[in-house]
Amino acid sequence: MTNLHNLTVAELRKAVAIKEKIEALQSELDSVAGAEGGDAEAAAPGRRKRRHMSAAARARIGAAQRARWAKARKTARASARAAAPAKKKKRKVSAAARAKLSAIARARWARVKAAGESKL
Repeated sequence: MTNLHNLTVAELRKAVAIKEKIEALQSELDSVAGAEGGDAEAAAPGRRKRRHMSAAARARIGAAQRARWAKARKTARASARAAAPAKKKKRKVSAAARAKLSAIARARWARVKAAGESKL
């Protein structure tokens, strides 16, 4: 493109006339394209119509995503169970062992009380 500062007045007038012709032809082209193809703005390059998703498609996508999350949670739970150590069973004292321990405790308290103390 040439520098507009170096043009003469006649050259500037010629450039303006050409530019006006280009704009007139462009508007005519848009009107022809608009009459055949619908909206002139939709036919313009770089301008696309917005796409809308149907409710059924949205439901299918949502169901597929919920299935993926369920599968991921299932595998996470299985790996957590495998990694977790097994709980130890709580040990129970047999009746005979309990009787033996209580006899030892009674004997200890008898010695403390015989010594005249109230604490161990």
